[in-house]
Amino acid sequence: MTVEPRDAGKWKREGTDNRNKPAAVAGAGKARLFPKQAGETPDRWSWVERSVWTERMLNRLAESQEQTVWFSLWDKVWNSDNLNQAMLEVILNGGSAGVDGQTTGQIKEHWPQEQACLQGELRQDQYHPQPARRVWIPKPGTKEQRPLGVPVVRDRVVQAALRHVLEPIFERDFAEQSYGFRPGRNCLHALQRVEELLMKGYTWIVDVDLKSYFDTIPRKQLLGEIQKRIVDGKVLKLLESYLEAGVWETGKGWQPTEHGTPQGSVISPLLSNIYLNPLDHKMAQAGHEMVRYADDAVVCCRTETEAQKALAEIAVWTATAGLKLHPTKTRIVSAVGKGGFDFLGYHFERYQTGSGMKWPRDKSRKKLRDKLREKLRRGRSGSIADIIIEINPILKGWLGYFKFSVPSAMRDADQWVRERIRQIMRRRHKRRGIVKGRERIEYPNRWFETQGFYSLEKAQAKWIQSQTGHH
Repeated sequence: MTVEPRDAGKWKREGTDNRNKPAAVAGAGKARLFPKQAGETPDRWSWVERSVWTERMLNRLAESQEQTVWFSLWDKVWNSDNLNQAMLEVILNGGSAGVDGQTTGQIKEHWPQEQACLQGELRQDQYHPQPARRVWIPKPGTKEQRPLGVPVVRDRVVQAALRHVLEPIFERDFAEQSYGFRPGRNCLHALQRVEELLMKGYTWIVDVDLKSYFDTIPRKQLLGEIQKRIVDGKVLKLLESYLEAGVWETGKGWQPTEHGTPQGSVISPLLSNIYLNPLDHKMAQAGHEMVRYADDAVVCCRTETEAQKALAEIAVWTATAGLKLHPTKTRIVSAVGKGGFDFLGYHFERYQTGSGMKWPRDKSRKKLRDKLREKLRRGRSGSIADIIIEINPILKGWLGYFKFSVPSAMRDADQWVRERIRQIMRRRHKRRGIVKGRERIEYPNRWFETQGFYSLEKAQAKWIQSQTGHH
C-alpha cells in the first residue's frame, strides 16, 4: 500500500518540529520582507485535513458568531484517510523511537497492518497510549537540562490525527497576539510585530517568563478549557489518557506525571496554546500589546507605569491559572539605550532617535560556535575545502535564522570561523608563538573564497539586495 501526501510541505510549518528555530524581522527597506500572516491568505482553511473537515463544517466554524460546541468527533479521529495523513506527517517530521523501539521507517514499512490495528483499537475503545521515553537535553547557554518526552511512533500518529480534528476548532478562537505553533504563522511574524511596536514608541518591555510552563500546566483546568468547545466523551478520554500516560526513564522505570503536557508530544503545542489563550484575550481587552510565541512573551508598552500595570495583571492571571512567573527572568526593561531585551533568539535595542538595532543574542552566538567548534578543532584532519563543505550547511542555516541582524553580526561570525581555520593551518605548520598576523597574510579573506567558504556577510548583503531591489 502506497500512501501519497496531499501536501507534504504543509507539515513543515515553522515551529512544528523545533520551537527554537525562529526566523527574524527586517529593519530596513520599504519592500515587504515577510510572508503573509494568517487571515491574509485567500483560503483561510487551506491547511486543514479535508478528510476530517467538510465544507459544511468549515462554514459552520467561519459563520458562527458564538463559540460552537462540538459533539460527535470520535469517528473522524480514526478515519482511514486521517490516519494516513497523520502517519505521513510523523514520518516527515522524523524523530527517534519511543519505549517500544519502533522507528518511523518500521511503521511506514508495515503501515497497512499498523493502520488496521490502530483503527480497530480506537473503534473498540481498546487503544491505550504508552508512556513517553524521557530524555534530558541541555538548555542552550546554560548548565541546566530540560526534560523531553518521546512518545512511541504509533502514539504520535494518533496524536497527529487527533490534532487534525481539534486544531481548526480552537484556531478560530486564538487571539492575534499568539504566533507559536499556528498555521500560517511563525517566529518571523512575532518578531515583525515586536519591531513594529518598537518603532511606534512602545519601548517599555515586560519580559514574561513562565517557569517550567509545559511541565506545570494544571490538567484539570486545561481539560476544563477544552470542554468549553469539545463534549465528545471519547475524545476527552483520549486526551486525558495522553496526559496520564506518564514517562519511562532509563534507570528509573515508569514514573507518573501529575501536571503538565510532555514537551515532544505532537499534541502538546496545541494544548499549550489552548491554556494560554484566555491570557491573550485578557491582555488584548485591557489594551496591552502582547506578543506571544508558545511560552515566550513580551508586552510592549509606551510607559513604565503601563508596563507595571501589565505585569501586575499577568501576575494575577498566572496565579489563578496555577502557573508561576520566573522570579528573576520576568522583568520590566526599557528598550531604549544599552541593555535592551532578548526575544526569540534576537537582542533588540532602540535609541532616542527612533532608530535601533537587532542581532543574535549571546546564547545564540554561543550555540553557533559550540556547533562549529568540534568541526574546527585544531588537530582536525582533512583538506580545508572538505572542512568548509562540512560547516557551510550550518552557516547557511544560521543565516536563514538571523539574516535580519545588523551586518556586523555576520561579519563577526565570519571572522571567528576564519580564525579557527587559520589556527588549524598554524598547527599543521607547527608554528609556535603569536603569529596571527602571519596567518592572516598567508590566508587572507579572499583565500577562503577559493576554498568555497560560505561568507555570512556576503550572503546577507546579497539577500538584502534581492529583497529591497537596491543594486
